[in-house]
Amino acid sequence: MTAPDIVVVGAASRDLHAADPRGWRLGGGVTYSSRLLGQLGFSVGALIGLDAAASRAREVAGLRRLGVMTEVVPLGRGPIFDNQQTSQGRSQVAHSVSDPLPPEALPAAWRDSRAFLLNPVAGEIGEAWVDALAPEALVGLGYQGLLRTILPGQVVAARPLVLGRLSRRADLAALSNEDVRAGAPPLRRLLERDGQRLVVTEGARGALEIARSDGRYRLRYIPAVRARRGTDATGAGDTFLAAWLAATLLLRRANDARSLALAAVCASLLVEGRSISQDAIREHSRGLTRPDGAES
Repeated sequence: MTAPDIVVVGAASRDLHAADPRGWRLGGGVTYSSRLLGQLGFSVGALIGLDAAASRAREVAGLRRLGVMTEVVPLGRGPIFDNQQTSQGRSQVAHSVSDPLPPEALPAAWRDSRAFLLNPVAGEIGEAWVDALAPEALVGLGYQGLLRTILPGQVVAARPLVLGRLSRRADLAALSNEDVRAGAPPLRRLLERDGQRLVVTEGARGALEIARSDGRYRLRYIPAVRARRGTDATGAGDTFLAAWLAATLLLRRANDARSLALAAVCASLLVEGRSISQDAIREHSRGLTRPDGAES
């Protein structure tokens, strides 16, 4: 087994969905992020926690067809959610919590990967994961799955963002404005060292990037790319984060605005329900303006 360029870590959720014959579809950040990276042709490995039913899901076979090296961690309990749209936004009811993903499950050959994307959905990634990552690796972190209080049979509640080893290790991190309903430290405290970048997304309103360099903070607005059809934004944030991390790794320039422009386009294509490819990105990007003011 060789080390992929990017390793994505997380538990896959089963999201109840009446239109699917199974009654659910496979979700979670690890699912959406791995699929996006596979569609873009990156060398990617997915360390994915799956309960017994999810392990037989067609979506897992689909990841492998995309060339994603998939390493399954069997879970006695995997996260199950009922996502409901209300006038106040999305409400989630939990039907099952998730067993933790141990760092020891990471294949030894993958420890030398150039980038890691830690994308928990139900708090399954703990602080000990920091010790499993190569010191020189580029690390992305999706905060959403760390900011949920999950009890079976109850509505998922927001929990405050507390700084820890994961937040200090992350080079790139993302959260939405809804993720911090229960409170969070000032944004500058989430960037404790130079080179760290944080994106706060707000759906169709776009996103805000905060970057730290030479002890100073720079803000950059990222306009959303309007989806021409489709209304289901499930997984858009995970797609944005994965595309941003991959482009940053590819361009080797931490502050290149093109990485944010690519992320916005990929998130829009996800909402439209389209397969994300280089051709689709070029078509969708034509005439758009990058966050630095230049045309794509």
